[in-house]
Amino acid sequence: MKKVKMKLLAVVAILLLAAGYYYVALPAINIHSTDFWIFLMILIVILALVYVRKKRLNRYEMKESKGLKAILALLVVVIAVYAIGSILSSPIVNAKKYQKLLKVEEGEFTKDIEELSFDQIPLLDRDSATILGNRKMGSMVDMVSQFEVDNLYSQINFNNRPVRVSPLRYANLIKWVTNMRSGIPAYIKIDMATQNTELVKLEKGMKYTTSDHFNRNIYRHLRFNYPTYIFDDISFEIDENNVPYWICPVKKFNIGLFGGQTVGRVVLCNAITGETKDYKVEDVPEWVDRVYSADLLVELYNYYGSLKHGFLNSILGQKDCLKSTTGYNFLAIDDDVWLYTGVTSVTGDQSNIGFVLMNQRTMETKFYKIEGATEDSAMSSAEGQVQNLKYHATFPLLLNISGEPTYFIALKDDAGLVKKYAMVNVQKYQIVAIGNSVSECEEAYSKLMYQSGIKAEEEDTREIEKVTAKISKIAQGVIDGNSHYYIMLEGREDIFDVSVVDYIDIIRYNVGDEITIEFKTGEESNLVLSLNGTEIKMEKEDVQKEDENLLEE
Repeated sequence: MKKVKMKLLAVVAILLLAAGYYYVALPAINIHSTDFWIFLMILIVILALVYVRKKRLNRYEMKESKGLKAILALLVVVIAVYAIGSILSSPIVNAKKYQKLLKVEEGEFTKDIEELSFDQIPLLDRDSATILGNRKMGSMVDMVSQFEVDNLYSQINFNNRPVRVSPLRYANLIKWVTNMRSGIPAYIKIDMATQNTELVKLEKGMKYTTSDHFNRNIYRHLRFNYPTYIFDDISFEIDENNVPYWICPVKKFNIGLFGGQTVGRVVLCNAITGETKDYKVEDVPEWVDRVYSADLLVELYNYYGSLKHGFLNSILGQKDCLKSTTGYNFLAIDDDVWLYTGVTSVTGDQSNIGFVLMNQRTMETKFYKIEGATEDSAMSSAEGQVQNLKYHATFPLLLNISGEPTYFIALKDDAGLVKKYAMVNVQKYQIVAIGNSVSECEEAYSKLMYQSGIKAEEEDTREIEKVTAKISKIAQGVIDGNSHYYIMLEGREDIFDVSVVDYIDIIRYNVGDEITIEFKTGEESNLVLSLNGTEIKMEKEDVQKEDENLLEE
């Protein structure tokens, strides 16, 4: 009877230890999970220790014990299966399979990447968003003592706006105890273009978060609902109705036991109620932006670029081997978030052979063969323009400026605040424009492209017209210190603009005088070329300046 009790106690002890480890470590019950195999090994080791303790075996008896040998043999088998499975799943023996995990299409830059208006360009990186979020939180006197901002700051496309969102979190364990009933009451939303920072308060608090404990911790909640799923990095997003969700990609292994990771399914978890929905990756709702993490996409592209001629070539000869550059950024295109990174050779030269865009929801990947400077070189060029101020360049954002691939860079001071903006031409990175605002920077950049011949002046295709009529109205105005006469003719509604600097005789004319004008039609007023047969010669810059002044009026 005593022996039976001892056996039961041993079994209970093993089960309790296993349950405790499972509750803390949360391994997936799945043969593709490395944590699962480690869990098995730990269980077998515990079983061996309990067996030795129960039998009270000395060293000699341990060597002769058949039961202990069986347990240790099982441990060896598990370790061997894990080791062999790891090798057979690696790129060493599966280079072709790894190289084909990602499909890459050729893209057309000016077609795929539209020019953005200034109010759509994301000006903030993650660090700047963190500063704004903490500032906003510091101003909320009713919350700042209980909560702090989580450091997630997921970038999403919300109502066609580039936005970063991050939930609040309990400041510490005591604050969790005092607030757990109501949950986390708000999240931070930052418009990356306007820099507008909003603390969005919820009618009901979030009760399933990364800072919750026990069964309400989001990772434990997911594990108990999906014990066999191997989750990748989860992200925080909001749907069209501002409802907070956790986006939880489920890993899919395409090569052997542990290799060729992509995403097979996605679980959406309502952060307020804990309700979950399980989708195939191709059926994920369109408002979801991040299914494939940035690191996973970059890893898949590096497999694609480096393993074209096998694993040994990627290490030794490195023929045709490509890799992504040292960083990445994000673009909002067609209500999706696309990861951008440059592509260079593995030899590490200072130029890119092109760049790729990868959709974080669908894994769609496009390559653009545009040779130019690496992002690091562009950042150095931008910093060189303001080296006396010692500003630091953020990782570039790729933009289409007048059909030209352009690095857009924010320049920050030591406090992390954005002070200036830079635009660097990808293909000719010696062309660098600096401005205190985005519009000022773009204006300077446009002038540099005209001066360097990258951008040509548009040909004026307007036809020259001629009219003879009496003056019905004449008025005088001053633009930039120069006098202008504005004339209207009988039978016409359009206005003719004549600068006194260019044609002094205009001051001789009055209402009722007949005049012959040659002109080209303009949007606000007509461009006068001659009056009564006398040609008006205007410098090209004067014509452009006058057109701009008229539009401003």
